[in-house]
This record gives sequence, structure tokens and C-alpha cells, in this order.
Amino acid sequence: MESADDPPRKIIHIDMDAFYASVEQRDDPALRGLPVAVGGGGPRGVVAAASYEARTFGVRSAMPGARARRLCPDLVFVPPRFDAYRAVSEQIHRIFARFTDVIQPLSLDEAYLDVTQNKMGIASATYVASEIRRMIQEDTGLTASAGVSYNKLIAKLASDQNKPDGLCVVKPEEGEAFIARMSVSRIHGIGPVTSRRMAALGIETGADLKRHDLGFLQRHFGKAAAFYHGAARGIDDRPVRDREGRKSVSVEDTFEHDLLDEATLIAELDKIADRLWPRVEKAHAIGRTVTLKIKLSDFRILTRSRTLPHAVHSREEIFETGCTLLRAQLPLTKGARLLGLGLHNLADEPDRDSVEVRQFELAI
Repeated sequence: MESADDPPRKIIHIDMDAFYASVEQRDDPALRGLPVAVGGGGPRGVVAAASYEARTFGVRSAMPGARARRLCPDLVFVPPRFDAYRAVSEQIHRIFARFTDVIQPLSLDEAYLDVTQNKMGIASATYVASEIRRMIQEDTGLTASAGVSYNKLIAKLASDQNKPDGLCVVKPEEGEAFIARMSVSRIHGIGPVTSRRMAALGIETGADLKRHDLGFLQRHFGKAAAFYHGAARGIDDRPVRDREGRKSVSVEDTFEHDLLDEATLIAELDKIADRLWPRVEKAHAIGRTVTLKIKLSDFRILTRSRTLPHAVHSREEIFETGCTLLRAQLPLTKGARLLGLGLHNLADEPDRDSVEVRQFELAI
């Protein structure tokens, strides 16, 4: 917790612009200027990322591919190339490391940086952010947007303010007014369900949120009330964590057709285990709980877990445990449209460069 005597922190939030789609447009000039979606365009496909040209039609990430095509008939779908995205992400993180070691990755394409004390001794965080954006464009040919402020909450909101290829700076004396104008649905940490509950209470903006005292917020939102109360006043004491603990490593696969046959389900689980185990090894993850996820054709989700007496030590062990969990659910009442397998309750942290990919990329 910061004290009133502490100087303001200098936090930068870097967010790449339409990252996956921008990499595809960079690497294939024929895609430039076109509405592009990375992901699957089939009936079970999901949009992992959309170019800005596609976004003008309302296409968004995590949207079903079929809906995206209805919104934009000329939409060009390209399959994801996660190795290419990871390679660019590593370039970006090497640029971050020139300025600070206090880096908290959120995904392949965004991160918080604490540059209060930076390697180059640069007093201006705005200048650091500008240099990072310049180096990213020079090294990768891609653009990044940045938010600069005195805490994580406002830095993240600021990075979205002038997208794409934008920079927004919010000084400590400007933070409360910045939040006051903000729709609560945009505040990081307030999801769609909570924003709807707030709207029912007449809370639409940060200013509306500030009008309610902590007791009121606690009655309606429980433990999250303290964060909301502080957020409305531009307060966020969370540090930038340079080694953010991961709770799980998992892989999911969505199928073109619903699966019922045991042999087919086991074969798909085997493929999933092949993809999962290298991620476990790369993350240096140590865990004892194997979790199976099954999404049925009626969209019901079954989740089953088994905690072993020892840490999972091989791909075969995680696969066999998954098979045991799966067989216990057979025969399924409905076909399976998705299977997932994961290792949970991890006791170790991943290496800083081992950034977990957003889960929707695995369901394409």
C-alpha cells in the first residue's frame, strides 16, 4: 500500500493494435486494407481477432464465425499462426526489458510496465512510452497504443482511449475526472453482468459510482465493493507484478460435428494432451489437479476434476487421468461439441516470457 508521502508511480500499459490480424496483414500484403478475421469461419468457428476494417462492421473477437460473416459478407478468414504471434511478442518484450524489469504480461499483445525507476534513468514516463512505441514499429512493423498514468487501472483505460496507434497520458490530478466520464462497462474489473446490475441501480458512469458510499456498494457487490469504491476515485494500489502466478494451464478443442462415440472422444482427448503437455513443460508448471471439460450440444458444460496424491509428472499421466474422468461420464446424453483438459492448482509460476495465450484461441 502506498502512503500519501510516496511519489506517484509511473505505470505504462502497452496494447498492440488488432495484434493477430495486424501480423497477418503485415505478412501478407494482399490482406492490407481488407476486413480480416483470424480464426475459423465455419459453423463452429470463433473470431480470435479482427482487423480494424472488420471492426467497422461490428466484427469482434470471441464472436462466432457465422455471425461475423453475416455482419461482413466480404470478411476474409485466415487461420491463426500462434508461433508467428509468439515470435512477435518476444520481440516486443525484449523492447520492454530495455527499460524495466518490472513487466506484467496480460497476454501476448499487452502488458503493464512500472517505469518509476527505469534502467535508463528517464524521468518522463511519457517519453518512455513514446520510445517503446517507436521501437515496436521499427522492429516489428506494427503499431501499439499506450496509456501512461499513476496506477494500473487508469493506464489500461488510457491505452484504449486513442486507439489505434495512440498515446494517452492521465496525470494524478486528472485521474478522478477521467474516471468520472467513463462508462462503468469500460472499467477493467467490471464485467457485463456487474455493469447490468449497476445500471439497474442507476450507476452508468464513474461519476454515478462515486456518489455511492462503501456501505451501499458492499451491500450490492460484496467483496468487490472496495475496488469499485477506489476505482470511482481514481485509486488503484495494485502493484505491477513481474511474475504473475498462473492458476492453470489448459487446452480446449471445439469440433465441427458433435461427438458421442467413446473411441472418437478418447482419440480427441489424446490430441489435446499432445498440445497441453508442452505448455505445462514450458511454464515449468507443477500441479496435482487434472480437470476435464465437456461442452454438450445443448451448451451445457460438465467439469470434472481429480486431484492426485503427487504432482503430475508426464503427458501420459495427465492423459490417463483425463480418460478416467471422461469414461465416468459415458455414455453422454448429448453429443460433445467441445473437450478441454487442464492442469490446475499450480504450485509454481511460469517464466516471464511464457505468456499464456487467451483461452479463446484454443477453441477455434
